[in-house]
Amino acid sequence: MHYQNFLKNTPVRRACVLASVIVVLWLARSIMSTILLTFIFAFLVTRVLNLVRRHIPIRAVAVVVPLYLLVVAGVMYAAIHYVPEIIKQTVSLFNSVLEFYNNGSFDNNETIQWILKSIDQMNLKTQIQHWLAALLQYAGSIGAMGVTFVLSLLLSFFFTVEIDSLKKFGNLFIHSPFGWYFADLKFFADKFIDTFGVVIEAQIVIAMVNTAITTITLIFLKMPNIPSLAIMVFILSLIPVAGAFISTLPLAIIAFTVDGIKGVITIIIMILVIHTLEAYVLNPKFMSSRTKLPIFFTFVVLLVGEQLFGVWGLIVGIPIFTFLLDIIGVKKIADN
Repeated sequence: MHYQNFLKNTPVRRACVLASVIVVLWLARSIMSTILLTFIFAFLVTRVLNLVRRHIPIRAVAVVVPLYLLVVAGVMYAAIHYVPEIIKQTVSLFNSVLEFYNNGSFDNNETIQWILKSIDQMNLKTQIQHWLAALLQYAGSIGAMGVTFVLSLLLSFFFTVEIDSLKKFGNLFIHSPFGWYFADLKFFADKFIDTFGVVIEAQIVIAMVNTAITTITLIFLKMPNIPSLAIMVFILSLIPVAGAFISTLPLAIIAFTVDGIKGVITIIIMILVIHTLEAYVLNPKFMSSRTKLPIFFTFVVLLVGEQLFGVWGLIVGIPIFTFLLDIIGVKKIADN
């Protein structure tokens, strides 16, 4: 009797199902990077597959296999030809920033001394040292990162190449005695995919536009190590709102070493232009008004996401929060 009443109470039943998913993901947090990368790869490839199938009825394998071969070939080519040079430029970039910070020629410059004093008071130096230590730690575990990337790519390949048979196999669970549980899982999965698609796709497009504008500005300023800077800007641009501002400090320091205060002013103007473009043109164009969050909530979600998921939380925190808003009926996404 109680079991039947539980099944009929949809909100309570779905809340229990969602809680069970959260518990499983928390227990699997040690492999969260693999889970998220697999999901992102599978999501993007599935989008391409569905786009092709709108015009041509074709088997998944005919689209997925050539697509993954291109990805693997591209990754191998980049690893052989570009990665060593980018690493070299990144090290050179770090040395330039360090040399600027320790440059004794600015000891009598009141403006520079005021900036450095302000940085010390804000404890930014300690934070930068902490970030650099974390960066070195990540670099030291580059082998593990490579294994995670390859494993995620492999898992997403098998998922997308067998997506049709997996759908049929999943329907067997829905028609089982515990079908209500798997039906609710499908409900949440569909909601999350719709939400994730709206937010992540828009953020990738915004990141590409931001990177293009920034790179053109850096070329105009004749900045060194532009490929490394462009990669940094693209990765940071995947962080909603905050990414453009986080990149300001390193870009401003390097701009100062190249073109003095004029270069810093140019960088600040560029960041303001990018933020204005993102807020008033790109977000309304690529994100529905239903997915847009107030800036205060955006920063709170980023802070909480970083604490829960680490670096990944900065990228997937907003889609997850938007998904939860959709689930509780605060902001509907799937209707768009």
